[in-house]
Amino acid sequence: MTRLLITQLRPYWKAVLLVVSLVLVQAIANLYLPDLNAKIINNGVATGDTAYILRTGGLMLAVALLSGVAAIIAVYFSSKTAMAMGRDVRGALFRKVESFSQAEINIFGSPSLITRNTNDVQQVQMLVAIALTLMIMAPAMMIGGIIMAVRQNLALSGILLIILPIMGVVIGLMVRKAIPLFRAMQVKIDRINQVMRETLSGVRVIRAFVRNDYEERRFDDANFDLTDTALRVGRLFALMIPSLILILNLSTVAIMYFGGMLVENGSMPIGNLMAFMTYVMQILFAVMMATVMVAMIPRAAASGDRIQEVLDVVPGITDPANPVPPAGRGDHGRRCLEFKGVEFGYPGAEDPVLTGISFSVSPGETTAIVGSTGSGKTTLISLIPRFYDVTGGSIEIDGVDIRSMDRTDLWDLIGFVPQKAFLFSGTVASNLRFGDEHATDEELWRILSVAQAREFVEEMPEGLQAPIAQGGTNVSGGQRQRLAIARALVKKPEVYVFDDSFSALDFKTDSMLRAALRAETASAAVIIVAQRVSTIMSADQIVVLDKGTIAGIGTHAELMAASETYREIVYSQLSAEEAA
Repeated sequence: MTRLLITQLRPYWKAVLLVVSLVLVQAIANLYLPDLNAKIINNGVATGDTAYILRTGGLMLAVALLSGVAAIIAVYFSSKTAMAMGRDVRGALFRKVESFSQAEINIFGSPSLITRNTNDVQQVQMLVAIALTLMIMAPAMMIGGIIMAVRQNLALSGILLIILPIMGVVIGLMVRKAIPLFRAMQVKIDRINQVMRETLSGVRVIRAFVRNDYEERRFDDANFDLTDTALRVGRLFALMIPSLILILNLSTVAIMYFGGMLVENGSMPIGNLMAFMTYVMQILFAVMMATVMVAMIPRAAASGDRIQEVLDVVPGITDPANPVPPAGRGDHGRRCLEFKGVEFGYPGAEDPVLTGISFSVSPGETTAIVGSTGSGKTTLISLIPRFYDVTGGSIEIDGVDIRSMDRTDLWDLIGFVPQKAFLFSGTVASNLRFGDEHATDEELWRILSVAQAREFVEEMPEGLQAPIAQGGTNVSGGQRQRLAIARALVKKPEVYVFDDSFSALDFKTDSMLRAALRAETASAAVIIVAQRVSTIMSADQIVVLDKGTIAGIGTHAELMAASETYREIVYSQLSAEEAA
């Protein structure tokens, strides 16, 4: 956590220095007040010198005012610095996660990444806000209080040699037990988020299988687990505070007893005893303030380490130091996509998922990829935008290895429609303009016609401004797919990748959409992954995958004659007459 704080607070060193200075001024003023009070009692009250009392009392009032003003300004700037640091950390985490490949996201998990960017950042932010005041104030008051107490009476200060070690032992034991509990709490918050996220995402499946009770029990288990750990932490600190208060009260009794004896024999003025007691109280309250910090530091340290884990990750997929720009960028009709001996295995897997994949996709042609479930179709096309990197061979666009290109340039060439169509909260227009933020309404309506989505959008009262819920949950699966396809078309890319993007469409809409797409994508390289054979029978080239290898390449007619695997797929869906 120390490295995180040093890195993130470096831009705000002036504000930190100002806060530290103000806190020290406040501490010095607070330490000076008891001494002035002792002088009033010894030199003013004892002698009846009203002028001295008024003069010294006015000085006390000015010092108290200075302390108050310094405290207000210090708290203001410490809060402002902490909030700014929290903003920067959240931004840094978000940018880092954006640079992750799917492999790194899978390692941490979405629920954990969300917790780290919210709850964990909040813990560190709260620590900074308090640390800039209390963490400076507590040691300053304690050290200054000890010095001032010794000035009042050296013999009586021996009590501190007993009090402070006892308090240190109590606090040390509590912290030692608290640190692992705080680390466990953050992991259990991850678990709460995971269960909640799965429940919200899979609510339809849960209801369809009548598993509400099971999910409630699963959430209760995670919730009670977190609650139990939090209660253990609470009991620990509930024990610590009374222990410290007991030490404080016993210290007061001891000081009154021994100090009274010193006052009685005349070796210590009454005013000095009052000041000594005040300094001891300041010392013990400084320890109490440190205890508040102690209660926060373990959890913030655990959170800081979790944040730093994410920031320290070096993404497995990065842009090259000297990227090769795509030739003729923006010149449609030149993009040739080629797989050369591609091999891919997921991290940690013993065997590769894909082996020896070689084929090319020419501009103006449609290449379809078919195969049984688990044959590697989605994995194969996920390599094109570098969601994962090939572990062997290469993928090239116009003869340039995609790993040699800047990913922004690569993504600019590709229009990707994922297997699970996802829409963002906003409007129909805002989702479509993800492809091109400068697209006009007329262009959007034209693309909606191509995607066979214009009719249902026109039926919405707000038209292009119709609201879309997060994930597109307020439209049907087929409508979601057509809007996702339209979004890719608005981009006007030079390579289209459709990952089973027609599965939710009826046969009539599917047929009309494919016919319209052929004209719209006439100059681009098109790859279609499909489960329905009828969707890809007219493709210029069909690649048949079987257990991660190519079982055949050719047109529908060629594969029907030469590929047993392809025939099995076709006859599982179509009759002999329909397949001819």
